[in-house]
Amino acid sequence: MFCMCICFCGCRQYMVAIPAVVEAGAQTRFCVSLLQPSETLVMTVTLISQEKRTVLFEKTTSTEFHTCVQFQVSFSHSWFHVEVQGATFHSEEVRKVMIKIYQPVTFIQTDKPIYLPGQTGNFKLMTPNLNLPQLSCKEFSLLWFCLLQKFTLWINRHIIEQNFKVEKYVLPKFDVKINVPDEISLGQDVIKVEVCAKYTYGQPVPGTVDLEMCRPLTHFYGLILDPRTPCFKETKQARLAERPERQTGHYETAHHTLSMVQPSAPHIKSVSSLEVKGKDKPLPCEKEETISIQYTIVGETQGSVDVMMCVVLVDTLDHHTQFAVSVTEGEVSFTLKASPEIAPVVQVVAYTVLPSETVIAHSADFSTEKCFSNKVSLEFSPSSAVPGEETTLQVTAQPDSLCGVSVVDQSVLIKEPGKTLDKDKVTSGTDGLFIILLIVYHVTFIVSSLPLTLVESCPVSSDVHREREVMYMLSSPGGGPPPIVTFRTFFPETWIWNLVEVGESGTKDVSLTVPDTITTWETEAFCLSPQGFGLAPRKHFTVFQPFFLELSLPYSIIRGEHFELKATTFNYLSSCIMVSVTLAPSSDYTITPLSGDQYTSCLCANERKTLSWTMIPSVLGKGVVNVSVTAEAVASHMSCDNEIVSVPERGRIDVVTRPLIVKAEGTEMTKTYNWLLCPKALTEEIELLLPENVIDGSARASLSVLGDILGRALKNLDGLLKMPYGCGEQNMALLAPNIYILQYLKNTQQLTTTIKEKATNFLTSGYQRQLNYKHYDGAYSTFGTGVGNTWLTAFVLRSFVKAQSFVYIDPENIRQTKDWLESKQQENGCFEQSGNLFNNRMKGGVSDEVTLSAYITAAFLEMNMSVTHGAVNRSLSCLNESISDLNNTYTTALLAYVFTLAGDMETRAHLLEQLDKVALNQGGFLHWSQTATETSASLSVEISSYVLLAKLSASPTAEDLAYANRIVRWLTGQQNQYGGFSSTQDTVVALQALALYSTLVFSLEGSSTVTVQSSSGQLTFDVNQDNKLLYQEVVLKDVTGKYSLEVKGTACASMQISLHYNIPTPADVTTLGVKVKPESSCISQRPKLTLQLRYSGKQNSTNMVILDIKMLSGFVPDPQSLQMLNIISSQLKGALQVARIEEKTDHVLVYLQGLTKDIPINHSLQLVQEHSVQNLKPAVVKIYDYYQPSDQAETEYIFSCAAGNNG
Repeated sequence: MFCMCICFCGCRQYMVAIPAVVEAGAQTRFCVSLLQPSETLVMTVTLISQEKRTVLFEKTTSTEFHTCVQFQVSFSHSWFHVEVQGATFHSEEVRKVMIKIYQPVTFIQTDKPIYLPGQTGNFKLMTPNLNLPQLSCKEFSLLWFCLLQKFTLWINRHIIEQNFKVEKYVLPKFDVKINVPDEISLGQDVIKVEVCAKYTYGQPVPGTVDLEMCRPLTHFYGLILDPRTPCFKETKQARLAERPERQTGHYETAHHTLSMVQPSAPHIKSVSSLEVKGKDKPLPCEKEETISIQYTIVGETQGSVDVMMCVVLVDTLDHHTQFAVSVTEGEVSFTLKASPEIAPVVQVVAYTVLPSETVIAHSADFSTEKCFSNKVSLEFSPSSAVPGEETTLQVTAQPDSLCGVSVVDQSVLIKEPGKTLDKDKVTSGTDGLFIILLIVYHVTFIVSSLPLTLVESCPVSSDVHREREVMYMLSSPGGGPPPIVTFRTFFPETWIWNLVEVGESGTKDVSLTVPDTITTWETEAFCLSPQGFGLAPRKHFTVFQPFFLELSLPYSIIRGEHFELKATTFNYLSSCIMVSVTLAPSSDYTITPLSGDQYTSCLCANERKTLSWTMIPSVLGKGVVNVSVTAEAVASHMSCDNEIVSVPERGRIDVVTRPLIVKAEGTEMTKTYNWLLCPKALTEEIELLLPENVIDGSARASLSVLGDILGRALKNLDGLLKMPYGCGEQNMALLAPNIYILQYLKNTQQLTTTIKEKATNFLTSGYQRQLNYKHYDGAYSTFGTGVGNTWLTAFVLRSFVKAQSFVYIDPENIRQTKDWLESKQQENGCFEQSGNLFNNRMKGGVSDEVTLSAYITAAFLEMNMSVTHGAVNRSLSCLNESISDLNNTYTTALLAYVFTLAGDMETRAHLLEQLDKVALNQGGFLHWSQTATETSASLSVEISSYVLLAKLSASPTAEDLAYANRIVRWLTGQQNQYGGFSSTQDTVVALQALALYSTLVFSLEGSSTVTVQSSSGQLTFDVNQDNKLLYQEVVLKDVTGKYSLEVKGTACASMQISLHYNIPTPADVTTLGVKVKPESSCISQRPKLTLQLRYSGKQNSTNMVILDIKMLSGFVPDPQSLQMLNIISSQLKGALQVARIEEKTDHVLVYLQGLTKDIPINHSLQLVQEHSVQNLKPAVVKIYDYYQPSDQAETEYIFSCAAGNNG
């Protein structure tokens, strides 16, 4: 904003106040004043651009006037020309004004500011536009190891970013606040500091308060100061109620910064001045506030002067006022109302021209309370509740408002504060810098302010954490029906994340069920209507169970171990109650009470009591035991502490159910038996056998039947392998099968909305995860570091191109990746290898270069790149040179597929002929292995799948389909219980081949009946067109014995028997070895594991190796020990070979890039005992080759000092 004020002969003055920056297309104003004219003057204000001149104001007058004129502009740059013309006077002034187009502010809002690795989150993309609201809602998944922790979006060439955290965390249960003045005087002797700690449900926190106050020293250049910062420290004990939900130590911290100020000395004014008096606090919304202007006029002739006042808004003048004051000292004032139009900052400028023609001026900024035109409020009824109750949320706003409402656990906001949407964020974020140039005899003042911005929201579901099972009984203890018991497992961190339309009435009641978390919920709501934007004051809704219990038990134990189950009851009522605590009986465990007659006893106000049982679980069949404890406040004639016992009206019964996993001793083994029974193969017989050393009671078996060979994989799209997925290639093994199954279902018209939504969600999250392993140049690597891997990059490229049919894949990512691969092509047409083979057993009589080139060429051809394309043509020339050497069966099969895609039928026929010579024909089944001596299961599946793809990718004949059927029957026989195979690459290629085969032989007709006969009886399954994808499974009564399987009808049936059992941990010597040595003092209960790993096989090194460390029952890994292993690994990766470490339930998984032959490596890990377990059993440590899982070794360890291990 600038103001032009000119004083001329005879004290004739004029002033024009014009915005320095004006929004294009918006209405704005300028103000003009003429003072003390001595003749008739013509004042003209003209807006000049390169295209035209527009007269905005013209007036002929001989009297004073003050007026403001509204105008609108749409040009990029303009000039204001002001001319005043009289008979004896002429003046012109020109000022440049910037005409700016303002982009609407876009917000990215996540449903939480912090996420656990692996969680699914939601975000809203909000662009304010009152005429056409723009909303977008998306879901995203987070890796266990997430590199991307912010969103970056391009909107109309503008970058929008939103940061969030991804880390392992435990939500705080209480908040710590420090109450102390923001400023203290230098001469102040005593500083009063108040520290408050409250649980999220409002109760005070007991414990110790450590207070530290330090004054940081200022360091001056060249001056050596004592480096010790002066500090005051004090520790105090808070005598408060017991902690209801935590029995171990816990702490939180808070910080507050004080400023030291020097009291100001009184100031004696000796010159003329104006002062617009500021305000200590923001101007309140919709209230009149008095603004004062103090003036002191010294050394002037007596009389009066005019004081001019401008109220300056963001891009316009609000109003302009003139005061006549005497030449002396005094104060004038006016009232100003803080409205949404002037928020968040308004500036008042005052100036005057003294009789001596001296100009004095002053300005002051006034912040407002961030007013909004749409008044929004939220109210819960009732205002507090116990878990599981019904409540009503009332949303009030202007009629026809659309409101985004979210309610988040206060613990999340304590953990990650400052991420909520508040008035400051809504009214900031634009780049409008407004300059006020008050030109009065060349005096300039510069002031800045910010305009108002708007947002809106959209609905998404909130993420739910299942921490425990709870049931509450909510009825009163008086007469009437018995209490209704409802199981509850709802423990979200974000409870509500929805859109609410308030309708014509401006009020909407939303019925809700209160979550089971004992906490305070914090609201956030904003509304948008045709009349404007509104943000509701934050509300708190406390969910509190005044009487409740908690259970303490380990995550899992091994059969034969026993432990002390603890149930702690808490009473936050103001009176005593009589509590009866009962552990539900079960045939799954035996219990021995340890607390005498205390299971029904008094529990007075703010007390807690812990009761115990010895628990010995026995069940193995289900694997999970539900432990259920009930605490009930009962009526009693007895008194407690001379008080009459009361019974609460709400929440008088609390039932907590926690799962306990019971595992068998030793090592779990799994065997699967698969059949594809078609009309030409109607009957099969099998005898289930268990080894002699099977752990008693550990065996279980199940039978599943499907009408589609891809049905089992479809059921388990999120886990086709019982293996970790912590690297870039393994993530692709999760992503790629979704593509082939979607293609199959779409091509056969079996794709339902439910299946499509499930599969595309997996595709989207897999795509997002894969970007964590992308390099800046478009390449991908196993862990996102080091050199790009050509194998993995080609795998990603072929998958992303196919995934484009179902989900959005950024074309720029595909282009970058394709360009990077093409840059690796050499002069001979082959591709340079970067990174390692997935499976080093692919190597054979042909160089890795040829195998890699065939793999990349297949990827290019699957992308529908023409054989005449330069890169493809050159690579085919390279591959043609190698077909004379066909000693490597894997490469031969891959080449057969490549030349089939390329349409070179002659070369294809030659390669298939060679493969037919080395095929393994067993009982009518066909498959291939790498060599006669190398019979890797995963490579055999992959080779056989490439042969199947080669046979079926070129208009197969009936003879080809019959040949393919023999391969398919062998392949389906290799599937694991999840529908996958041995490892990642064989699973991906096999499912691609099976999907192609299933598409070609698909029929809309046919049905069959499957009969399974055993000594226990008969089972019957129907398979037809309506249920062919239905997964039908039963648990078999007999885990040993003979079974007869028969199919009658006209449709094929896919059948599988899955047998699970445990055996003592094998001590066989294999190519891999692991030794574990526990080291600990029996006093510390913190054993340290030293692990030595070794490889002694035929290869120079292994593939990727997984070290799987099972925790002892009741123990967990020490977080600092895991962190140190991560740090050491990142610093010494070449020595330790550790690429990643994951903690999952009761296992620690260590990814090793590989082991070098005969070079042992050592690792260490410290454990912490959380629960005392007696008769402790050994835990198993396993090491295996990821791509050749049959290469594995196992060992056991135990901590003999564990409490009560004498059993």
